[in-house]
Amino acid sequence: MGLGSEGTCKKKDINLDEPRYDQELYSGRAKHFFLTTNPLNLFVSNKKLEDAKCLIQSWKCRTGIPSQITEDELWRAKVLYDSAFHPDTGEKMMLIGRMSAQVPMNMLITGGMITFYRTAPAVIFWQWLNQSFNALVNYTNRSGDIVQTDKQILTSYVFATSGAVATALGLNALVKKMPPLVGRMVPFAAVAAANCINIPMMRAQELNYGTPVFDSSGNKLGYSKVAAQHGIGQVILSRIAMALPGMVITPIVMDYLEKRGTLCRYPWLTLPTSVGVLGLCLTFATPLACAFFKQKASLSFSQLEDELKEEIKKKYDVTAMDKVFYNKGL
Repeated sequence: MGLGSEGTCKKKDINLDEPRYDQELYSGRAKHFFLTTNPLNLFVSNKKLEDAKCLIQSWKCRTGIPSQITEDELWRAKVLYDSAFHPDTGEKMMLIGRMSAQVPMNMLITGGMITFYRTAPAVIFWQWLNQSFNALVNYTNRSGDIVQTDKQILTSYVFATSGAVATALGLNALVKKMPPLVGRMVPFAAVAAANCINIPMMRAQELNYGTPVFDSSGNKLGYSKVAAQHGIGQVILSRIAMALPGMVITPIVMDYLEKRGTLCRYPWLTLPTSVGVLGLCLTFATPLACAFFKQKASLSFSQLEDELKEEIKKKYDVTAMDKVFYNKGL
């Protein structure tokens, strides 16, 4: 990337349709998500977010932007834009539904799940809160531009949350007579199982109608259910990987402190210790797990459903179209 003699940007050097770092490499995706999942993005004012959006749109449209804007300032605007606006619809996402909210929100909720796991009312409350938050995140970061009705959203939420709570209660009942460390691991098992319910339910419209697929030039080719299935599967794996370090390491640490008697002598340390260890794990696990798969995912043209392939063949020359692309969501 080059700068002009006065530090201003050269239009030909920067492609803001793509992240700053090479998304074909895991390291590039990790750098990108360390920036977009940064909790400090939550404290950026609406005015600054709108200014960043205007700057990015002006750059893409090749309309005038202030001559003093530097490359780093442009990329900073891109980070703010990516952190707050949906990549398909361009709409501003709900604050706690953004990926920037994952670390602070999961610190508090997961800390509660790991600390208060012994009684059914506590399990119900924390699993309900966790899955309610997950449902909001899944809806906010869904792929595509299909609009869900309020009834569809409510139905998906009820089924997903009920399934998650039932899973947690069932697992808790099974491990009652097992060592405390096993009981502390129940929240992770419940979260992993619940992700397999919650994410597909909250993104059921994509499974029913497909997610938008594009050619390499960005032309929309149609909607693919196969792409939706692939994208949702990748998101489920990423979410489980995101939760794993904190929800496994934290119980081990807490069990160690309990056996040493530290928590008996200082019971007030239980929740802050859980939250602190979780925060450390999530700070790294969130962006690293998001980076497992490319957000702009690809699919072989031959894997598309037959009817979609026929529709595309009527409109485009597919002889050189070996792949199609789609936003898998987060």
